[in-house]
Parts: sequence; structure tokens; C-alpha cells
Amino acid sequence: MSGFDETFDWVVVGSGAGSMSSAMVMRKAGKTAVILEKMPVVGGTTAKSGGVMWIPNNRFMTDADESPQKAITYLDAVTNEGTDAPGTSHEKRVAYVNESPKMLDFIVGQGVTMERATDFWPDYYDDLPGGCKTTRCVTAKYFNTNELGEWKDKLAPGCAPFPAKLEDGMKVLNYAHKSWAYKWLFAKIAVRVVMAKITGRNYTSSGAALQGRMLKAALATGVDIRVNSPVKDFIVEGGKVVGVVAEIDGKTRRIGANLGVLVNAGGFAQNQAMRDKYMPGTKAEWSNVPMGDTGDLFGKIEELGGVMAQMDQMVGYQSSLTPGFEKDFVKPGGQGITGKPGAILVDHSGVRYLNEGGSYELYCQRMIERNRTVPAVPSWAVFDQNYLENYKLHGKWQKTAEQRKALVDAGYLKVGNTIEELAAQISVDPAVLKATIERWNGFVDKGVDEDFGRGGREYDKWLGDPFNQPNPSLGRIDKGPFFAINIIPSDVSTYGGAIIDAKARVLKADGEPIPGLYACGVSTASIMGGVYPGAGASVGPSMTFGYIAAKHAAGVDNSL
Repeated sequence: MSGFDETFDWVVVGSGAGSMSSAMVMRKAGKTAVILEKMPVVGGTTAKSGGVMWIPNNRFMTDADESPQKAITYLDAVTNEGTDAPGTSHEKRVAYVNESPKMLDFIVGQGVTMERATDFWPDYYDDLPGGCKTTRCVTAKYFNTNELGEWKDKLAPGCAPFPAKLEDGMKVLNYAHKSWAYKWLFAKIAVRVVMAKITGRNYTSSGAALQGRMLKAALATGVDIRVNSPVKDFIVEGGKVVGVVAEIDGKTRRIGANLGVLVNAGGFAQNQAMRDKYMPGTKAEWSNVPMGDTGDLFGKIEELGGVMAQMDQMVGYQSSLTPGFEKDFVKPGGQGITGKPGAILVDHSGVRYLNEGGSYELYCQRMIERNRTVPAVPSWAVFDQNYLENYKLHGKWQKTAEQRKALVDAGYLKVGNTIEELAAQISVDPAVLKATIERWNGFVDKGVDEDFGRGGREYDKWLGDPFNQPNPSLGRIDKGPFFAINIIPSDVSTYGGAIIDAKARVLKADGEPIPGLYACGVSTASIMGGVYPGAGASVGPSMTFGYIAAKHAAGVDNSL
């Protein structure tokens, strides 16, 4: 090739988890690889996320009945394959189920320490055929970022800067006051924190731990990683993508790719114009995604004939507009609020319209759909005094009037001594709200949510309170005063992009691949369709299809 400032075998756009796994495959195959990241830090949305990967039949599972066929059965049952979800197909789901455990084995072999996320983190639709009621989730072990040396400050910040699993941190936050086992867990984490300070270690967990470990491994294998290096365009010769145009150190450079280009540059969560076009009614300012997630190359892929799909989809994650929301690095979550017993969600008419447990992706999708016919953005989480005596609100106790005064004075926490008074505070019909709560209480007494099935799945119960029996998800609302807070459909990424095949090649409208162009992660139309089957259904496919792409491009499909 001529006319290039530099040439590598493999050029990767973006530094999400799939980028790292892909580049390491290339290095293992004896090829050169470069990762070009437009931001000043490495890690992408993955680093800020929970860092969970949904990987069926993985090396850490002990479930006697787990198998590839069981996982395929589940994905075939849960996905919405068809004209509304062209990103998915049985072939791609089979590829994911078969290749994701191999990908996990590969990165572990490269020195990335992984573990089972927990013993109990069920699939989101565990009642469907093939659903898992324990967990298929894996995470990276918490990581000392000092191990990165001069790269330490180039790792994007995460959501959990402590030496513990995310799940353990959640248990301590929610239930240390209810269980000596969780008090002991808190003590162990506290000892680790103290020892880290004494020894000068800088621990992080969740997505930043995954990306820290992946970054360390990628650097050790000789991957060339560059920050502040946005890719502006593709270079095409004879119909094949042979490189990219990037800005590096303020200069335009043409970088050649002998084997191909992988796009793993995120979605468009921070691009309000694209949101207005594809998912009207949602806001970039509500998103948890880093500011660089602006869909820069989507148009360039379309210019090459690539087809975009599922662009109206996002990985919703319900949040609440608390005082200071706009400054929060991680937006205050709503899932752990309405998922607890004794809380429900109502629209502006005062009516329940969804299962407050379950998948956060489906929850937010239902909010947006409801808002088209009945005002529901924001909706209202409604609960009572008993709820506040048992559960923290955004990490703090609000049991007494004095404790919650600041939130009430700010207009955030609505309060009424009666249901009718609360209804006036949130501008809903008091008779309707009272009837809604009475209907809910009747379901609690029966032990069955006859409207939306809340508490029927293991995941619903996982979101609830294990100390609330007989059903961890169900609790009455009957002890005044009564309260409400707003809930909005925030997100942790968009879920649409380029359609790829089972080898991660970007496809044209005729179904043929664009030579030399691959994609993974949320730069693609999700291979899960418009459904989120379990925790880690974005990071897992990103890692796996980055791995698949590199194996295909390097011609080592069966050797790694």
C-alpha cells in the first residue's frame, strides 16, 4: 500500500472492551494492532459501566444443567427476531453462545483475572425456556490501578472505586442493618479499604477494573494504544476498507490496515440530534454514558453501504432527577428504588402500567411507550413511611422528617400525610391514586401481582428484599406519611447501529459484507435484538464479537 503515514495489520476505532480483546487476538496471531481512542482516556463506556459480561456455559459456572443448547434455547425464546430487529438472527446467537466462553478463556489466558459475578444474578427472563435462575454473569476481580504505571491516569474513571464486587457493595449498602452476615461483609471490605490506604494501592471495581486489567494485558502483548486520536473517515481502495483517516497530535494522518478495521466506537447516547431523530423524547443529559459517545462514524459507515438498524433502541436504566443531577458522575438509579417491596410506579394519571422489577431496558421502554398515550415521563415512584424505615433513598436514610427536610425543601421528595394529600403534590387524581394503591395492596395480600406479574421471576425477587417474605418483591403501601419521587428513562448506552454477520463483518443492504470493515459493541445493531436478556448483554457481545472479528481477519478462526 502507498500513501499511508503508518500501516498496521489491524486498526481498531475506540477503546471499549471489545477493542482490547480483538487487538490481543491479533497480537497472539503475530500481527500488529493499534487502538485509536478519541478521548484523553481509555476504556469507553465499558469503564464506567458495571463491567458485567453475560456469558453462558462459562468456566465459572457449576450448574449441572447448563449447556450451549440451553443458552441458545433461552436466546431464541427471548429475542424479538424479525423486521423490527434485523441485528439478531439464530446464526449470530449461536455464534455468541459458542464463542463467548472461548473469548473468556482467551482473556484469562492473557492474564486478565475474572470471576463469577455472584452466585445469584438471574437472567432477566428466567421463566422462559433455557433461562438461568442462578447466574451466567462474570466480572473482573477488583484491580489496583497502580499496576498500570504511567498509564494509570489514562484509564477512564469507573463507577465503583472500592476493593469489592459490585454486588457485594450493593448488599452492604442495602442490608448491613438487617443481617450480621452483611455486617461482616462490610467489615471485610472496610479492612481492605484501610489496608489499601496504608499500602498505597488504588483499587477500582466493576467496569474500570475490567478495562484496567484489559489495558494492562493489551499493553503487555504489544498493542499500540493512542488517546486523543479521533478517526474521521475510512480509506477505501477497490471497494475494500484499507485504512482510516485520523487526527493524531493535532495532525491528519492516514493509517493503513492490512487485514481490516474494527469499529467499536460506542453509540450515540450523547448526540441529541441523533436522539431526536431516532428516539424522540429522550435526552442526552439523562444518559450515564461518557461525553465522547456521539456516533461519529455511523454516517461514514452508511456512506460505504452499511445498514443501520434498531436505532430506536437504548439500554434504558431508570434514574431520578435529584437535586444536583446534572453534576452527578453516575446518575441516581431508580431500579433499586421501585424494585423494593412497598414501592410502585404510576404515570400522571395515577395508574400503574408496568412491572417495577425486571429488566431495566424493558422498564424504560415501557415508560417511553406509555408516554405516547398518557404522560409518563417523568413517572412517580410512590412509597410510604414503612419503606423509608427499611430502605435508604439514594444511599442515605430518610426515616425522619429532619433527615428528609432538604429533599422536601428542594421540591424533590413529595410528601403527604394521606394518599389524597400526596396525590395533590404530584397532580394526579386522588381517587385514582388511592384505587391504584388499594389494588396493589390486594395483590400483596394474595401474593400475586395479577396485573404485571411482579415477583414471579427470580430476577424480580433479586431486585427486592431477601428479608421480606414470602415474596421479596411485594410489600404493602399503607403507613403514612406517603411519598413520591420522579423517575425518568435514563440509559447506559444506545442499542442500535450497523448490522453485522456472525463474523462481525459490516453488511450492506444486499446482505454482502463490506470488505475490510468489522464492528462490535454498541456501534452495531445488537445481536440480542431489542431485548436485554441478562446483566452484561452489551459488554459480553462486544468482547466476543471483537474476538470473533480478529480471528476471522487474521485467519485463525479455529486456533484461538
